[in-house]
Amino acid sequence: MAEGLLAGVTVLDMTNVLAGPFAGYQLALMGADVIKVEVPGTGDLARQLGADPDLSRENLGVSFLAQNAGKRSVTVNLKSEAGKEVFTRLLDRADVLLENFRPGVLERLGFGRQRLHELKPGLVYCAVSGFGATGPLAQRPAYDQVIQGMSGIMSITGTPESAPLRVGFPVCDSFGGLAAAFAVASALLRQRRTGEGAYLDVSMLDAALTAMGWVVSDHLVAGREPGPMGNENVTSAPSGTFRTADGALNIAANKQEQFETLCRVLEREELRTDPRFATRDDRKRNRHALRAELEITLKSRTAQEWDEILLPTGVPAAPVVTVPQALRSAQIAHRGLVTELPLPQAGTEADEQARQDPLRVVGLPTQIDGAAVRPAGPPPLLGEHTAEVLRDLGYDDAGIARLREERAV
Repeated sequence: MAEGLLAGVTVLDMTNVLAGPFAGYQLALMGADVIKVEVPGTGDLARQLGADPDLSRENLGVSFLAQNAGKRSVTVNLKSEAGKEVFTRLLDRADVLLENFRPGVLERLGFGRQRLHELKPGLVYCAVSGFGATGPLAQRPAYDQVIQGMSGIMSITGTPESAPLRVGFPVCDSFGGLAAAFAVASALLRQRRTGEGAYLDVSMLDAALTAMGWVVSDHLVAGREPGPMGNENVTSAPSGTFRTADGALNIAANKQEQFETLCRVLEREELRTDPRFATRDDRKRNRHALRAELEITLKSRTAQEWDEILLPTGVPAAPVVTVPQALRSAQIAHRGLVTELPLPQAGTEADEQARQDPLRVVGLPTQIDGAAVRPAGPPPLLGEHTAEVLRDLGYDDAGIARLREERAV
């Protein structure tokens, strides 16, 4: 892709940890110039988080590296008057401001919604928070696990014996980040057409509930009380995870013809005519009996063998794999989702020599014009681009030196 879809768009990314940085990363992958505005000395908390303690000590935590490639980092102290002036100049050049402070924090720093509108009427201002900017829960602190619990996600995850369970990745942060990125891109379309800005109030709780699909709609429309079903599919059977000779196999025979084909391939034709399993509703009512019957046969072969047998038949099925196996798959390699970047170097010369392996991160999940979309560069060191951006804002070397002396940047 020669030029990103958001080329020419400047985003001020004031976010921390995951939901906000994830949104900013999507915009950067789409070609926006994302300037990460960080607190001098500490920066994004994610710089200190992740599975590699050495990187965390260098302010390059794995959690940060995963969501900030292709961005530029500027440090600004919004508690100083000189820092506020720098930020005002940044706003003048920006199309989008993205933040995920608790509601009211930016206003206390002197840049509330009304002030931002006065400074830049055409600004797209997107605030991501756990519960939204208003309402009885607005000031409640929130991380992903809190939202998983308060959205009902944990109540339907696991089996009746093991629930409530947390989903094994920060799913609500991801939902919130995607919702924010989509809203920003939509607001930019109007901004380009009319010059009008927008205030986007993104709630992770709202995003989680809207992403739950049939779980929510079955309750709202049909009055069904959602509950944990393990690996079973509430809408159909046999549709879930089944035991084989060596591992787990997902089968989703959701259609009548798929179920009949599955019975034929497994050489269990008697199941097709069994009155307990004759229709979709019959199979749902008797799903546990059906599972037991199918696993008698499925345990005779490995998951991989059944995958090869079922693939030509049109019955949706595949082995359950680990995350490393998924990342190593031929399909992911073909799509170019994982890309290699140089690892930013902030440590000693010995540290740099010890780390010769490149940084591997995921890019955009959407190909554009037939091409994979990868970050334009590695994640930034804390404040790596401060001087560069300040010069773009009109500061000379002496002015930049004064700002540093005053600890404004």
